[in-house]
Amino acid sequence: MVTRTVDLRSDTVTKPCEAMRAAMANAEVDDNVLGNDPSALRLETEMARITGKEAALFVPSGTMGNLISVLVHCDVRGSEVILGDNSHIHIYENGGIATIGGVHPRTVKNNEDGTMDIDVIEAKIRDPRGQLVYPTTRLICLENSHANTGGRCLSVEYTDQVGELAKKHGLKLHIDGARIFNASVALGVPVHRLVQAADSVSICLSKGLGAPVGSVIVGSESFISKAKILRKALGGGMRQVGILCSAALFAVQNNVAKLENDHKNAKTLAVGLNEINGLKVNVSTVETNIIYVDLEESSNLTAEKLYKNLQQHGVVVMLEGPYSIRIVIHHQISETDVQYTLSCFKQVLNGANVHSENGN
Repeated sequence: MVTRTVDLRSDTVTKPCEAMRAAMANAEVDDNVLGNDPSALRLETEMARITGKEAALFVPSGTMGNLISVLVHCDVRGSEVILGDNSHIHIYENGGIATIGGVHPRTVKNNEDGTMDIDVIEAKIRDPRGQLVYPTTRLICLENSHANTGGRCLSVEYTDQVGELAKKHGLKLHIDGARIFNASVALGVPVHRLVQAADSVSICLSKGLGAPVGSVIVGSESFISKAKILRKALGGGMRQVGILCSAALFAVQNNVAKLENDHKNAKTLAVGLNEINGLKVNVSTVETNIIYVDLEESSNLTAEKLYKNLQQHGVVVMLEGPYSIRIVIHHQISETDVQYTLSCFKQVLNGANVHSENGN
């Protein structure tokens, strides 16, 4: 019988603490579609301040935040956005920019560190003289930290260079900053400086920060005015949303400081897993809270078998492929949980090797 659960599927699985629940219960609310919810306004004001942007807008999800941002910048159907081939917007958001917005994605290969080569980005920008046959490039999208490359962080120097390229060609720059606070903590660079070159940023509040729901998009006053209209059109206008915004504001004020420990726990777990025979982790790439683990042939296990065996010990991970899994650390994972997880991996891997040696 499993008596302990260590949920490592994602940093979206956190539960509100009692203090966060109290903030929600005591939230001052009003009709936010009419623009009068004081708790929403407090959150949006704080997020605009933190990011150094003129205004902010609370939205139900990161997917909606990215969709709204792309559609504001690409307000003519048939516009084109340049983005990474391994980016969240391109892979995990239901193709919404195309199906809903009529925006054409033009991909650039993401490098192992989450960047895209700047010369390749520039080469992908359409020549305006070809507008009779080509889509019109209007936007470049970056992701920081970059989830599918293991939570790698884009440096401020790189982001500035992409921003300069965008300006050179009259384009806008959007940053999918779902985990921008993780990048900020890992790099030791304030959020406002990391996103200084961006025209808009989407920031998830329900990942590492631990709020139960929601994201915020930030940008200029005119950008947010247009974003409000699109939020309503997409069904994201909510009434007494201050209940959720109070939880989010609590998360911003109290949980950012916990991210450094999340990163430390992730590194500890990565190092420990890499020392287990049959597992391989590129420890040097673990910069924030995401770990990718590959199973070697010597493990005698598939990822699915490993997943099921770990589950029997109460450890839950995310399947990534036939021989790979993903682990994400969050603030409700303790150092003791990390050591317990390592012991469970060792038990499962040792058991698999014993069965193989016995011919079972």
